[in-house]
Amino acid sequence: MTHATSVRRDARTGALLDLALQLAADGLPVLPLSADKRPFGNCSDCAGNRCGGRPNMKTPGPCVCPRPCHGWAAATLAPAVLSSHPWAAAWRRAGAVAYHPGGAGVTVVDLDSPAAVDWARATLPPTRTVQSTRGEHWIYSGTVRSVNGVRASVDIKSLISYARWLGPGTGTMTGLPSAVRALAEKKPTAVRAAPRSLTVPAPTGGGQCRHRSPAYLERGIAMAEQRITDASSGIHSTVYRTFLAVLSAHGRCGCLTETHIVRLFTAAQSKGESPRHCTDAWTNARTALGM
Repeated sequence: MTHATSVRRDARTGALLDLALQLAADGLPVLPLSADKRPFGNCSDCAGNRCGGRPNMKTPGPCVCPRPCHGWAAATLAPAVLSSHPWAAAWRRAGAVAYHPGGAGVTVVDLDSPAAVDWARATLPPTRTVQSTRGEHWIYSGTVRSVNGVRASVDIKSLISYARWLGPGTGTMTGLPSAVRALAEKKPTAVRAAPRSLTVPAPTGGGQCRHRSPAYLERGIAMAEQRITDASSGIHSTVYRTFLAVLSAHGRCGCLTETHIVRLFTAAQSKGESPRHCTDAWTNARTALGM
């Protein structure tokens, strides 16, 4: 590899890149994760869908950006891409390697607590198991749609998703059981709004609230929902910034209702945010604005 076309290697970068190259050789499409274990966000050329791709990456889209900035869809098996100069900055900032389970033909049942592990042992057939920070990854052969929160501390990662590489694990991989397929097809749990009601001051100056126009408010809420839904990385920060923008525009005149909040929380939870994270983000945004 030449300096002009390859990642400049230091010990840390080299170790992650070597791991990624080995996984790719074994058939796992891989990508770098940032220090906070998330995919890298869109580069400036691809931000705001300017590249022609799809920011939420439900399908890879036509984008041909050479940088790893499209979440799970950036995962690749190509050594030349992994070692290319455009990926250098990402590898230098990376904290881990991830892979696209669906692209490898597998499904990861992410069990994020001891109670979730106990449930899996009592409910699911044995398969290859990998230890994680708080629980285990159970890996099955076969693919299914990815869904977060199918049970308490249980996520399903397969198509249009990524999983952090935590090691080869132990045990023999078995076929995807019907119990996991059924969980992936269940309707999401109903979303509840924040437990505290939204209290905002009356408009200043005694003027009429300009947001009383249903079309004006509806457009603002719809745009906020879309911004959250289209996020391909940095979901926590996107949700917070969106809540902040909504409250900044609509939070001081009394026009926001519980229905509006539920819509925003629903969009956030569809991206994997928990009700607690939604409530925390909403509360932090209100605090930042002095509400």
